[in-house]
Amino acid sequence: MDNLKITVFQGYLFWENADKNLQNISLRLSNIREKTDLIILPEMFNTGFTMNVEPLAEEMDGKTVQWMAATAKKYDCVVTGSLIIKENNKYYNRLVWMRPDGSHEHYDKRHLFALGKEHEKFTAGSKRLIVDLKGWNICPMICYDLRFPVWQRNVNGEYDLLLIVANWPERRALHWRTLIPARAVENQSYVVAVNRVGHDGNEVYHSGDSTCIDPNGKVIYYKRDEEDLYTFTIAAIELEKTRRALPFLKDADSFTIN
Repeated sequence: MDNLKITVFQGYLFWENADKNLQNISLRLSNIREKTDLIILPEMFNTGFTMNVEPLAEEMDGKTVQWMAATAKKYDCVVTGSLIIKENNKYYNRLVWMRPDGSHEHYDKRHLFALGKEHEKFTAGSKRLIVDLKGWNICPMICYDLRFPVWQRNVNGEYDLLLIVANWPERRALHWRTLIPARAVENQSYVVAVNRVGHDGNEVYHSGDSTCIDPNGKVIYYKRDEEDLYTFTIAAIELEKTRRALPFLKDADSFTIN
């Protein structure tokens, strides 16, 4: 495993305006001054967390996925984030993992946010995704998934980095700041969690609190309230040292998820 350079964008999202969001993100990304391996965008980065799915949903060959492909090629890195996808007459809150060569994989959000009636509009996913980047096994998930440790459990040490994209409201920011370090420590992995900032179309405020936590619970990156584009490096040697000194994962319970 090589060290991994990650760029996070904690952005203000223009409500239900894909063109304006893609334009703003492109402008912000133009400020990247160093080679990065991975660009992470928030949940529903092109619309905000809206249940107005019918007019806003795109297909996998739509403009946002095409924008992701062009952006990944431009910066020669992986680009990831979630958006509303329509497929086979169903709607998914889908994270797309877009590589520079245009190949991609996806993860459909499993835990749909019932308080926001997400379950009434979207179909839940059923499979975790593990992707490889520079020797790192990465498990990407979406927002509400953070509350479900069994789904995020690092079974047999299958991932090295847990990645969470979100539209997590400020009113529950304490939960966010508590659960993320817990996931890092209990799973002996890095956790990178990227949230949005500002008010959405329902006047819900998001404080961001995007962060990177190492396997020992140490804060590598944290930002609150402001739009932020930031690049940092996570070190493979720290992960290896932690797992070697504290081999807790081998004592974990064995289980399967239906």
